[in-house]
Amino acid sequence: MTGGRARSCFEAAVAYARTREQLGRPIGGFQLTQAKLADMAVELHKGISLAHHLGRRMDAGRLRPEQVSFGKLNNVREAIDICRTARTILGANGISLEYPVMRHATNLESVLTYEGTVEMHQLVLGKALTGLDAFR
Repeated sequence: MTGGRARSCFEAAVAYARTREQLGRPIGGFQLTQAKLADMAVELHKGISLAHHLGRRMDAGRLRPEQVSFGKLNNVREAIDICRTARTILGANGISLEYPVMRHATNLESVLTYEGTVEMHQLVLGKALTGLDAFR
């Protein structure tokens, strides 16, 4: 699940921001770091809410294929962005094996393909929106 990877990177970034000091104080006290963390939290929780909503639709037998594409396209995109932002907060440590960020980021890049490429999900959504099949 992409949400677990995004959550792991978000939690690593928050923990790092609380303890990593620059200019005599934790980097979590800087405006730009807080803005990044806030944006990451918003996207993480929107993705979790979307996944729950789609799961409830599936349980009720009312989940349509374009809704699956909607969820996958959004949640993988946002999870990758959360990982990338976490990497910027961790700086050079963001690419070290000491933290989970790069492992999750590279794993999500593969999910972006095997869960259906961005373009395929866009075409599924485009057909649902227009009624026109761009596959042929």
